[in-house]
Amino acid sequence: MNPQAKLTFMLSLLLGSTLTISSNHWIMAWAGLEINTLAILPIISKSHHPRAIEAATKYFLVQAAASTLVLFSGMTNAWHTGQWDITQLTNPTSCLILTAALSMKLGLAPFHFWFPEVLQGSSLTTGLLLSTVMKLPPMSLLLMTSHSLNPMLLTTLAVLSVAMGGWMGLNQTQIRKIMAFSSISHLGWMTVIVIYHPKLSLLNFYLYALMTTAVFLTFNSTKTLKLSTLMTTWAKTPSLSAILLLMLMSLAGLPPLTGFLPKWLIIQELTNQHMAPTATIISLLSLLGLFFYLRLAYCATITLPPHTTNHMKQWRNNNPISLSVPILAVASTMMLPISPMISTII
Repeated sequence: MNPQAKLTFMLSLLLGSTLTISSNHWIMAWAGLEINTLAILPIISKSHHPRAIEAATKYFLVQAAASTLVLFSGMTNAWHTGQWDITQLTNPTSCLILTAALSMKLGLAPFHFWFPEVLQGSSLTTGLLLSTVMKLPPMSLLLMTSHSLNPMLLTTLAVLSVAMGGWMGLNQTQIRKIMAFSSISHLGWMTVIVIYHPKLSLLNFYLYALMTTAVFLTFNSTKTLKLSTLMTTWAKTPSLSAILLLMLMSLAGLPPLTGFLPKWLIIQELTNQHMAPTATIISLLSLLGLFFYLRLAYCATITLPPHTTNHMKQWRNNNPISLSVPILAVASTMMLPISPMISTII
């Protein structure tokens, strides 16, 4: 892609995200979401592969429908209350429509059907953008309107997302689809707490983005797209594969790694809100996600020659690893000791 075009699209992504996050009016928030969608479409389809074109088309149709619902929700609320303010969402019908719209934008179950397919048709770097940056504007709208939304509905969507993200990721062999179902599962954890503790939900999003960025950049450094390719990475980059094991366990939420911190705080907050059954259910369902993280870790570090399966070996160049990978790897595995400081901030 032309560097000037890429710069234009990246600046448009930044503009759209900033516009949605900082706006207080439904029309401005909708405009920011639309700018984001139009900026990411050429980035998804830049490879001109049929799968990339298909992914861009699916992404456009789903995001256009979700943006229409966001605008319709704001208009319905303004019709009943005379307010275009995002925080003044009081009409029950508008709240229901907005919940469905933001669930489609984020990829929450049962509106998750588009996300794995779009990620599979994109490159790893584009998949990283779709999993992190593109989730921030709808997440900010969810945080701003969380006090108006139905707690039971959001809890149901959250539990369903954790369940679907775990179940559907079990039999996948494509790295990008596994990371897509991982994202759906993590979004369930963010949604279950968003009404009771919005700052904790935002902390979970930041830590998820940090860990996912580290994992995606590691896969991009080793040019890994499926499990069979992951089995041969140890021979070329043993240290990076060992660090990948820790990062995947951090994404799974195992102590004493960074990913344990948000899950621990969310379970604690749910217990304080007398929602111990919900906390128990999502904790048990997260074990499904742990299985496919362990599967990735097994293929990356434990399946070593001569025990690898018979398949075509990939030619690997000695590409220098970006400096951001070790920095993000350290941050995504070693932030648990500063959890007292983080808990005082939130």
